[in-house]
Amino acid sequence: MDINEIKKLIKVFESAKVTELSIQEGDLKIKISKNGSSKNVEYVQQNIPIEAPAVKTEPVKNVEPVQDNSHIIKSPIVGTFYRAPAPDADPYVQSGDSVSSGSVLCIVEAMKLMNEIESDISGKILQILVEDGTPVEFNQPLFKIEKS
Repeated sequence: MDINEIKKLIKVFESAKVTELSIQEGDLKIKISKNGSSKNVEYVQQNIPIEAPAVKTEPVKNVEPVQDNSHIIKSPIVGTFYRAPAPDADPYVQSGDSVSSGSVLCIVEAMKLMNEIESDISGKILQILVEDGTPVEFNQPLFKIEKS
């Protein structure tokens, strides 16, 4: 659970009629309570390893760079990913479709605003990296496009 989910949880809790809520997800424990006008929020996280195990690495010799002709389109905002302009409409693009620079690829909904995400290059859609209707984070890869 990240900080944005916790903030959303607090907002929903403030308007709810319940006075106390406890959630445990793995090592994360959250307890929220409200008494009249005062609100207490307790955020406890325990048993998280702070040191990563040592990994031996050896320098790589004589490796040629990979010639990849692909480009990744990333989400410019946090929100919900939609492949089509409406639930009953066809998706903007499918894998294998050719797109030009400026073509609308999808929508990312953020705070009830529908933000059209456009391609910044011309090419062919190799892969759609996100499922329709799922939350996306800032800078999360959405599409893999082969440059033309």
